[in-house]
Amino acid sequence: MPVVIVEMWEGRTDEQKEELIRGITEAFERIGVPAEALNIIIHDVPKANWGLRGKQASKL
Repeated sequence: MPVVIVEMWEGRTDEQKEELIRGITEAFERIGVPAEALNIIIHDVPKANWGLRGKQASKL
């Protein structure tokens, strides 16, 4: 049972997340993993909690 964890900045709509989940699922199905066996977890991370180039992403 594969688990895909996506870490991304918060702010995507539910529709965008649904599209992402669908695309990941389709990619796994192409390599023989049935959708029923796949788990996808999306972590919406606030930009203030993400460091980039030595700064908070929220301040870039």
